[in-house]
Amino acid sequence: MTPAAEKRFNLAFSIFLVLGMLVAVTITTVFKLRQPDAKTFLLVFAAFGSLMGVVNTVLSANGHILTFVFGFIDVLVATVVYLEHGIMGNFALHALYFLPMQFIGFWQWRRRGAKVRSEDGEDSRVSARRLTGKQWSWLAAGILAGVSILYFILLKVDLAAAAAGRIDSVSKQKVLLDATVMTLNIAGQVLLSFAFMEQWFIWILVNISSISLWAVALANGTGSGNAAVMLIKYVFYLLNSLNGLRIWLNLSRKASTVDLENC
Repeated sequence: MTPAAEKRFNLAFSIFLVLGMLVAVTITTVFKLRQPDAKTFLLVFAAFGSLMGVVNTVLSANGHILTFVFGFIDVLVATVVYLEHGIMGNFALHALYFLPMQFIGFWQWRRRGAKVRSEDGEDSRVSARRLTGKQWSWLAAGILAGVSILYFILLKVDLAAAAAGRIDSVSKQKVLLDATVMTLNIAGQVLLSFAFMEQWFIWILVNISSISLWAVALANGTGSGNAAVMLIKYVFYLLNSLNGLRIWLNLSRKASTVDLENC
């Protein structure tokens, strides 16, 4: 594929993904607004944040530094929503981890050649890097440890909630999926902020885990139509991750070639 043809394909595919996920977010919001206890402003505010998240993910797949501008808005909105709902664990995670990582990512990408716009025909995208064997080992160990720790924490929380009558039963399968998705999101954000190509393997796993999570909810009859829409939404995210992997493999090859030429 020629560079011009690839650019046209990336633009068309990005528009397709944004429109698809826009429809999913809109339907989800409308579904929630129909609930008896719906808080209209908070739901619309959260929907706005979700749309910023959609643009964020598509820009990150294309290696564009503005991903962190939209990512900051997305995380900030999510932080406010979690605080409003009293979900303090996710509030702390977003406020103390995901929010600062947007600034770190912007700074790191600038150091690796990313620009808001191209100059004199130069590529404005980030110069991607790849993990070494030792870094892969640390990543795998960190993910296994994170999943294990979060699994026992979340399981304890759910068991306490079940004992108090706040939930009907505890699903260990769901708890494991929750712990896996949360840990992979944390690891993926690190790799994204430091411009590692391997982040896309993480995001693919995140989206497959999320699809599994919502498929279980749909099969169990919980969440009704909302679960179906969320399932479709994460299918679009998976498509974006696969496209991101394709683009970043190429970006990391270019970066390796430049590094060799500069040796």
